[in-house]
Amino acid sequence: MGSGCLIPRRCFRSRAGWQRKTVIPGLAKREPGTHDWVSAMTYFVYLMASKRSGTLYLGVTNDVARRAYEHKSKQNAGFTSRYGVDRLVWYEQFEDIRDAIDREKILKKWRRAWKITLIEDMNPEWKDLYEGLV
Repeated sequence: MGSGCLIPRRCFRSRAGWQRKTVIPGLAKREPGTHDWVSAMTYFVYLMASKRSGTLYLGVTNDVARRAYEHKSKQNAGFTSRYGVDRLVWYEQFEDIRDAIDREKILKKWRRAWKITLIEDMNPEWKDLYEGLV
């Protein structure tokens, strides 16, 4: 490639010399047949609850077990720690971050009753699914 660039297809030449490309995980353009860490990412849309039919929180992440743990341990001061939302009750998996974000936006517009039906279709007893992930 040239000096300062160790990763193929991650650099470009400008007037100032070789520069690193900024790569946003999940949004990087890939050539057909190439495989890199971006194509191996998995993303999740998830619902947390305080209790059965309690307060709900909807989010998106690339590591649902880590994110559920953060909610459970109240690592971030905010909505979930304030309202005791610490039970992972539903999630969906995606290979593309754009699909996950689109699904999250759609679900945020849903009525509460529709979200409850979605949860109960996958998890009728509202068990904490975090235990099965770790």
